[in-house]
Amino acid sequence: MPKGGAKKGGHKGRMRTYTSPEEIDAQMKEEKERKETETESGGACAQPDGVEEQLPGSGSEDSDDDEGSQKKRGGVEGMIEIENPNRIVQKSKKVTQIEMDEPKTLSRREREELEKQKAKERYMKMHLAGKTDQAKADLARLAIVRKQREDAAKKKEEEKKRAAAGKAAK
Repeated sequence: MPKGGAKKGGHKGRMRTYTSPEEIDAQMKEEKERKETETESGGACAQPDGVEEQLPGSGSEDSDDDEGSQKKRGGVEGMIEIENPNRIVQKSKKVTQIEMDEPKTLSRREREELEKQKAKERYMKMHLAGKTDQAKADLARLAIVRKQREDAAKKKEEEKKRAAAGKAAK
């Protein structure tokens, strides 16, 4: 028998909570007031609920890290400067800086895939120019087929001439 098959209740026996109409009205009034204050102050792009999220890589983040680290340390730790030589401080970089600063290093698979693609392009160029063995064989086969078709067309033409001459003779 499936879990909770007979009864259709909430999850693990919790009681259902309902929002009263008064609470809904109060929430809507607060939301309207907040929107009005945002439009008056020119903060139209502010996030809902007054929460402003900073995007990673924003400029203000770097300057706040130094001050924030001093505030976080309390007691004796704030007075003594201890630096762990093994700790690597990660500095956030903008995308444009990353692309310009570091030359693009490819993994072995990516490098092999690029080489394979370039080799295929070189082969196709040579093939179209008729320099590969396969292209030469294709061209020879094509010449044979053309010659056979020409011979067949000549035979048909001769047959028609003979048929026309035969009808004219009768």
